[in-house]
Amino acid sequence: MNLWDKLQLKIVSKELAKTLISAWKEAGENVVFTNGCFDILHRGHVTYLAKAASCGDRLIIGLNNDASVRRQGKGEERPINDETSRALVLAGLESIDLIVLFDEDTPIDIINELCPNVLVKGADYNAAEVNPSSKKYIVGSKEVRALGGQVFTIELEEGFSTTKILRKLY
Repeated sequence: MNLWDKLQLKIVSKELAKTLISAWKEAGENVVFTNGCFDILHRGHVTYLAKAASCGDRLIIGLNNDASVRRQGKGEERPINDETSRALVLAGLESIDLIVLFDEDTPIDIINELCPNVLVKGADYNAAEVNPSSKKYIVGSKEVRALGGQVFTIELEEGFSTTKILRKLY
């Protein structure tokens, strides 16, 4: 199988992701989940994703589809890159095993379906926060812990963000 085929095989439906995750768990592997838009991939993203992958054996990305990104209020021009392009760029990273697009405003449904062992977000969230109304609350943390899983935060690379890149361009 060539590299192009391998990249495309990382982008899967929820149904296929569930099947693969089940097999990985049966083999004793820990599945890590994180989510985001990953609109303009930069050093901060790559560092974060590599560190997230280090929290287990397999890293699954829940990728907001275009409609979901637009509803987040990041600006009329967002996403800059369409969901297919964003997924393909992410697939090129060695640290990522699977990418699953989702349409909802939060990843709660996909987390409940995939049942990861580990949930990871950036340190702008708080793994100890239990109030779902708090901006620091990690969506899905209660559900992952209820299944015996763990929730971690990862320090972000200072000075790197899609917003900063866009400000430099305009």
